[in-house]
Amino acid sequence: MKGSVLSVMLKGLCVGSTMMVPGVSGGSMAMLLGIYDRLIYSVNSIRSVKSLLLLGTFSAGGFIGILLFSQPLLSLLDRYPMQMLYFFMGAVGGGIPLMLKKAEVRQLSIPVLVWPALGMLLVWTLSVLPEAPVQTGLSMGVKETVFLLMTGIAAAVALILPGISVSYLLLVFGVYDGMILALHGFHLPVLVPFGAGVLLGIFLSTRTLEHAMKNYPRPTYLIIFGFILASLVEIFPGVPEANQMLLCGTLAGAGFFAVRSLSGLEETT
Repeated sequence: MKGSVLSVMLKGLCVGSTMMVPGVSGGSMAMLLGIYDRLIYSVNSIRSVKSLLLLGTFSAGGFIGILLFSQPLLSLLDRYPMQMLYFFMGAVGGGIPLMLKKAEVRQLSIPVLVWPALGMLLVWTLSVLPEAPVQTGLSMGVKETVFLLMTGIAAAVALILPGISVSYLLLVFGVYDGMILALHGFHLPVLVPFGAGVLLGIFLSTRTLEHAMKNYPRPTYLIIFGFILASLVEIFPGVPEANQMLLCGTLAGAGFFAVRSLSGLEETT
């Protein structure tokens, strides 16, 4: 039990540490560490003491990670972008074996290639959508309220799914600047319908995901794998120069084995 709690705490710490890193979403890291599905199940059974313990332990680790390590990581990323991005790409690679195991992939086949491709296509489609010119002003009617409710639902889905940027989705819907202003000014006519949409979206998306992961594990995990691969392509910094190759390769290997070790804990706890 103590080992399980420590494992969940460490994974929460890792997710919290990397949440502010561009291209590395919290959902992606949770999936790569092998705890994503347990979090989804716990949200859907939140009245259970066991679920509350898991969510509380994970959240505590995440808070510590954000507080202690997110800023140093961002500073390192700013000073050594090439090296740090190779570390994160190695970390993604370290989570692949567990993802393929959860997807029940035993050999290469056409579906094994098609499902991730669909996931990548969806993320790339979102990334090329033009930003909407609409902004959320202070004058709110029924139409604007319903629009914010639907935007909140979409944002919740992006929040839950690995590899999809919530901030970019808000830009696509044209409400990013308006939401920032509403947050700073605590403008409830904007925040309440958006927040209600987020809560509704979390409830709907987690239940849908739980059903999909239980009943259709292969396509579900492989599509999510595609989401993560697409976000990985976006942060690829290019081929390092000759004098940086050894360090970048070493850091990629360190990221791989760090995540592989942590994700391996999921199989033993």
